[in-house]
Amino acid sequence: MQILFKKTIDQCRMIGARGGRARARNLRMRKLQITPKTPVPPNRPETAAEAVALLDRQFPWLIGAEKSRWPKRGGIHGSRSVL
Repeated sequence: MQILFKKTIDQCRMIGARGGRARARNLRMRKLQITPKTPVPPNRPETAAEAVALLDRQFPWLIGAEKSRWPKRGGIHGSRSVL
């Protein structure tokens, strides 16, 4: 931060302008490197099983996360009796 101390207003403006030019140059370079791809619409909608399979491939540590860990109990209150 010492670069900003003991500077005149004009010197600070020159430093800021240098950063602005560098940012604009970097944005232009990034824009030239990455061209946006138009999405291709699928012929049919993706099924839930296909979506789960895709997620399982991308995130293997989450395999089976959609399944319940606890067995279902009967009734509203489960196996407990209400007095």
